Amino acid sequence: MTTIRSAANDHYRNLLRLGGSARERRRSGQTVIEGIHLVAAFVERYGELRTLFLPERALGLSEHAALIARLGRAPTVLADPLFERASLVGHGNGPLAVIDVPVPALPESIACDVVYLDRIQDPGNLGTILRTCAAVGVTTVMLSPEATPAWSPKVLRAGMGAHFHLQIHEAVPVAVLAERARVDILGLRAVDAQCLYDVDLVAPAIWLLGNEGAGLGEELMALPRARAVSIPQAGAVESLNVATAAAVALYEQLRQRRSAGQGTATRGEVV
Repeated sequence: MTTIRSAANDHYRNLLRLGGSARERRRSGQTVIEGIHLVAAFVERYGELRTLFLPERALGLSEHAALIARLGRAPTVLADPLFERASLVGHGNGPLAVIDVPVPALPESIACDVVYLDRIQDPGNLGTILRTCAAVGVTTVMLSPEATPAWSPKVLRAGMGAHFHLQIHEAVPVAVLAERARVDILGLRAVDAQCLYDVDLVAPAIWLLGNEGAGLGEELMALPRARAVSIPQAGAVESLNVATAAAVALYEQLRQRRSAGQGTATRGEVV
């Protein structure tokens, strides 16, 4: 078992770069996850970590010992002050793990439920939307090239393990939807749209969710098969938070399907 006590150690410096630099994460195709729940969920889904880091103070914890036994290899131990500097939550027992970002193949044809996130910037919003998608069984999520990276540490924390139940496609241009969509496209907008509760949501659909300030790009609403859908609300506010709007729409879809006898399963497929 290796113990690192120097901040000049190359492995430690790489951990700091990955945790603090989106550019480094893009360059390497790696990211950092933190906490026993996230690390265990990743291992359950993908099986392999690049490196596991533990603070010295956590060596005697039973849940960490169980994870180490499951992995079948020793972690790298960090002196507690070094771990505190690398941690993104503060005063936690970790672990921290470096992982390869999963990159699923982009489907040639889209005939299932999809949530497409157009320039979503706030990590908390993005992570919350991913949790909602996992909860309702919409397992395919696509992000526009300008959206905040889904595998950043902040989004991973907000998602609380949802990432590992989803197929997440990043930097997907609008042209892909135009070429490959085989289902209706529903864009959530505050005005000039059909009321959500008047729309038949039993069939598969691609949901479009727009930027927190600017909303949906016009090129998205110009796509073939695209139509605008709104969530009714009183006039006291201009619009809903995008994560709240996603939850309302996806749970209305789930409600309609349950009423139609489909349970929680979504229809259609990605091929």
